[in-house]
Formats: sequence, structure tokens, C-alpha cells
Amino acid sequence: MLRRSLLLATSALIAAPILAHAQALSFAPVPFAADDAARRQVLASESVTLDGQVHAIGYHAFARSGDAHGDHRFGALVTRSGATITDAQGHPDLSSSADFTSLIQANGRLYSITHFENRPGAMYLSELAQAPDGTLTMIATAPIDFSGLNGLWVPCAGSVTPWNTHLGSEEYPADARQIAEAQQLSDIDGYAFDMVRYEGIDPASLDLATFRAAYRPYRYGSPIEVTIDEGGTATPVRHHAMGRIAVELASVMPDQRTAYISDDGSNVGLFRFVADRAGDLSAGQLYAARWIQTSAEGAGAATLAWVDLGHADDASVRAAVEAGVGFDDLFDTAAMAEDGTCPAGFLASNAETRAECLRVRDGMDMLASRLETRRYASMMGATTEFRKMEGITYNPEANTLYLAMSEVSKGMEDAASQDRGGRNDIRLEKNGCGAVYALTLDAGYVATALTTLVAGIPAQYGDDTPMAGNTCDIDAIANPDNLTYLPGHDTLIIGEDSGSGHRNDVIWSMNLTSGALTRIFSTPYGAETTSPYWYPDVGGHGYLMAVVQHPYGESDEDQLRDPAEARAYVGYIGPFPALN
Repeated sequence: MLRRSLLLATSALIAAPILAHAQALSFAPVPFAADDAARRQVLASESVTLDGQVHAIGYHAFARSGDAHGDHRFGALVTRSGATITDAQGHPDLSSSADFTSLIQANGRLYSITHFENRPGAMYLSELAQAPDGTLTMIATAPIDFSGLNGLWVPCAGSVTPWNTHLGSEEYPADARQIAEAQQLSDIDGYAFDMVRYEGIDPASLDLATFRAAYRPYRYGSPIEVTIDEGGTATPVRHHAMGRIAVELASVMPDQRTAYISDDGSNVGLFRFVADRAGDLSAGQLYAARWIQTSAEGAGAATLAWVDLGHADDASVRAAVEAGVGFDDLFDTAAMAEDGTCPAGFLASNAETRAECLRVRDGMDMLASRLETRRYASMMGATTEFRKMEGITYNPEANTLYLAMSEVSKGMEDAASQDRGGRNDIRLEKNGCGAVYALTLDAGYVATALTTLVAGIPAQYGDDTPMAGNTCDIDAIANPDNLTYLPGHDTLIIGEDSGSGHRNDVIWSMNLTSGALTRIFSTPYGAETTSPYWYPDVGGHGYLMAVVQHPYGESDEDQLRDPAEARAYVGYIGPFPALN
């Protein structure tokens, strides 16, 4: 029997058939990819029913990575000078790692901005044409110039601000302490090495001095806002004031001041930024959440307290970064005792997946809070035990925020090794299939409590069944990633970033009244669903953006038959009628 997993605020598990939603909006379900042919396709709902009327929809990719438009190839990575980066054989580096893609209406034109999640990263500004039936076509594209920001680092998810700008991200910034203390290049995690290509340097020829000169870790790891001007030029700004973490995305609330920022990885935190002025993210106060557990049922429940990390502005932080401030300028360090305690005057941190004793140097609190945000938050008493924190979306009708956790594991488990240097705030059982939480907000958009909304269900399937290779229930979520909400329709959209959880990642529609899940999108082998994002009315049509990242690139690489099929898909489910 088909099953869904719904963990309500009471964390009671309910089993029921997966059906299309019975209310005003329902999607035609997409079947589980049970055979090889289905596992190689992009599958999407063929129709949506709105107030009893059926509308034909489907998946429409308006671009594939590597597509040529004029002088540019969509997704080509470039150097500071704008030259295309090439591989050892002289072929252009065409990224298949397309991620968040926005739709922005400006100057009477329609644009999209697409992230390419690489080192160096890229964002492409594309102009789209909209046909009378709502079909979108890419007519021009070009990389956005990031030379003024010293390049772009691993842009992941994103959002669109209430004032119609693109708010991107930079994920997994390098550990500045590790780089500062390295005696040789092999002492550094090589994940950062490819970034030197932005400066025209071959990573294969690196030595420690060359790497340090080319790569300053404190430049990267903050939200990136992109504004399209009247001439159609896209200008990016890095918001250092919002902190430096593994930014999955920042999402701005309707007050145009409060932004929630999710943090991907292990031993990470949840952050809230409050801007000084509405519509201006360049200065403000930063807070980090402390989990005060109220239940260990399901994926847990908690009240949330907020630790004040102080005020900062972009200009002051950037000036210090460009002047060369380093880890040793911010902190003194000391050895942690076996019992997890620190010497007098030092505070413990379990952030950055290491237990540390740190002391902020005199006059450096502001910079420490923005350049070592996770470490500083841990020292100040915030919870840095979360694992794989992903998407955020807001439900205005319920004044509720939804937050995806791809896994409930590591620091979130009770008495895990990752708790050393922390307080073991989160004490849950492991669920490698992840969960989505509902956060209750007060009138000032401050999250006060968190409960489990829905969680995946670990499963075991026989090798001789069509479900073989899936470690999470095929009719429940697995490793939830990005989220979006359809206002007025009580519908939450949940995208997946799953390895073995689901062999083929999917996007789900969840009716928040009934809890019913409907599979509405399925990706080819080894792909990730990225960028589900709802646009209720663009030129009289609605669009649910959906990007297929790196087909055959995360698993099942041996299934690839034609290299062209490894290119990313950038497109949308729809078009819908306008749904204001």
C-alpha cells in the first residue's frame, strides 16, 4: 500500500494513501520511477486542478547547461578577466551544477538569474521571451561580472526579495583557521583549491604561498544580492553584515527587514538578521538560535531562544577583509581539556566540526561575529549542532516558516561525538531521511518554537524489487532540500537532494490541511532537484521553477550513455493560470 509520512506538531505518525489533493489545488501525480526508462527521464505532473477545472501543465526546460547564445555558453565558468576556464585538454569548463534560478521582471522585460554551484561559481543573467500561452524561451545569456567582489564562491539556493532583487548565497566557505595554521598545502582541505582558477592559476601547480595569495577565505560565504538596473545590467553586492556561514539561502520576511539564513553542513546554526532599514540588507543586527528541546518524538520539537551576535555593516567588514584580517587577528586559541572544558577566559565552540577553546581578541567582536559567525555563535551560547540545514519558505496565512533538514544525524543525535565543545542541546534519534520543520513566528517575525511537520521514513527493499537502491520509503520524502509555498492554496512544495535515500530525486506537493503528499516531479539518475520556487503571476501566468542539477553526477555515473544527457536542465513546471 502506498504510504505517506506526516509528522504533525504532536509528532504522531499517520499512514495513508498518496492521492492528489482534494482541495482547491491538486496536481496529477507522477508515478515512482520503477524501471530504467523512467529513471532516465525528467517526469512532471501533466495537469493541475484548480477549483475543479483541469489545466494542462508539464515540465519545460528553457535552457540546458552548455547552450550557446551569441558569444556565451550558458554555464561556462570564467576568470576575473572574463575568459572561459578550460580543462587540461583545452575544453571549456561547462558547469552541470545549475542551482537556484529566479524570475525577475524589470524594465518591461523578463530575466532569469541562474546559479552554477562551482569553485569559482557563476551566475548567469538571461533574458527570456514569454509567448501568449506562457511558454518561456531563453533569448540571450551572459555571466554576471563578479570581479568587483573578487569572484563568486559555490552559489547554492536563493530567493527573491520583496523589492524584486535576486538574493543568492555562497555555501561551504573554507576553514580560515586551517588555512592560517597550515605548514604545507596538504594540511588544507583541497575543496578550495579550484577557486584559484578565477585568478587564472592552474590548481595543479599550486604551492602554499601561491594559494594564500590567490585565495582569502574571509571574502566568501555570505548572501549575495543582485539588482538589475534600467539598462539590464546585473550588479552583485556581498552582504558581509549578514554573516559568513555555509549559506544555503537567505529569505526576507514581509517586513523587508527580517531575514532567516540557513546553514548547510555539519555542526551548523540557524540565523536571523534584522536590517536597520526596510529594503536595505547592508547593515543590521544578527542573531543565532538556541534549541531548547521540548520533545524527542519524530524529528523533535523545541522552543527557540535567540542569541544576539551584535551589529555590523557591509562596508566595515569588507574593509577589514581587504586589509588582510586573518583568523589569528580575531582569536586567541587554547587546548581543550579531555572533559571538554576550556582554560579561564576562553569559551568553547563545537562549530566547524571541531571542538575548540577560543577567546576573541580585544576590539574584534564585530569582525569575529561576521567572519567566523558559526564559531562566534557557538561561543556565545547558540546551538551549532544542526546537520544539513537546507531550504526556507514562508506561509503568510499561518505566519509560519518552514525549514528543511536533509538529515537528522551527527550533532543532532544525543551525545554524538560532534557535541564535544557544545552543550548537547539537540538530543534526537538518527533519521538519515531528514525532516521538514514548522517554525511559529510572532508578530515581529521572530521564530519562537519549532515542531516536526513531516519526516522521511528509513526503509529496506530487496535487491530483486523495483525499489532496490532506495534507503528511504519511496512514498515519503527523502533528504528534503529546497522548499516553496503556494499562498492561498495551503500547499507546500518540497524538493529533494538525496543520494541513496531516493535513487531518483523528486519534488513533492504537500497539502498542509490533510498532510497528503503527491509526487509531482522526478529527475534522472544521479540528479538533484534544485530551485523549486513559486511565481504566482508573471505576465498573466504562474510558474513553479524546477532545475535538474548534474544528471548522472551524484550517483549512477555508470548509467550515463550520452554525455549530452549529463547537462543540467533549467526550467519550470507550468505554465499555470495566474494565481494571485
